[in-house]
Amino acid sequence: MKPFLRLTLSAVILFSSSIAFAQEEATSTKADAAKGKDLSKTCVACHGADGNSTNPIWPKIAGQNASYIEKQLNDFKIDKRKDPLMKGIVAALSTQDMADLAAYFSAQGTKPGVADETKVELGRAIYKGGNLQTKVSACSACHSPTGQGNPAAKYPSVSGQHVKYLVKQLQAFKSGERANDAPSIMRDIAEKMSDAEIDAVAEYMSGLN
Repeated sequence: MKPFLRLTLSAVILFSSSIAFAQEEATSTKADAAKGKDLSKTCVACHGADGNSTNPIWPKIAGQNASYIEKQLNDFKIDKRKDPLMKGIVAALSTQDMADLAAYFSAQGTKPGVADETKVELGRAIYKGGNLQTKVSACSACHSPTGQGNPAAKYPSVSGQHVKYLVKQLQAFKSGERANDAPSIMRDIAEKMSDAEIDAVAEYMSGLN
């Protein structure tokens, strides 16, 4: 079997297993975006009134897949994803609250990101085709060719996201500091990426608008 086919097949297997995992975790909570807007007042300081943060170390959550937002909030609450600031914010949130917040922010429009054109060529190559030599899977296999992610699998949209935030998260997966990916998909990929590849991919994803 050719290397490209092996890499693509590997990505498909990872994708399929995660779909099954996501379906097992699916909930029947009915979300209320209007209530989510009321609850979002505590999120404004970091994420902005509409989910478009102005500080690049904090993620844009406007237009993010609701299933992903909901998962991350729950992971912060149960310490699967660690952040002292978020831990305090989600402490009082119920499952319904998290679903409502996710519904509100996912309905907001994401402000475009801007890529460093000097890094886009490498970023595009890794995002679309991975790295055959180091067995890095293509990002597009899970996050889609346009960067919109996959709500069913709880894979996030990466389109237009802040570069600094993307780099921080990829480095956290690479070091194992962040470990709430199931089943270790992002850690397995990021640990094989060079810092240059991480920077380039982050720039490319930010420019996917």
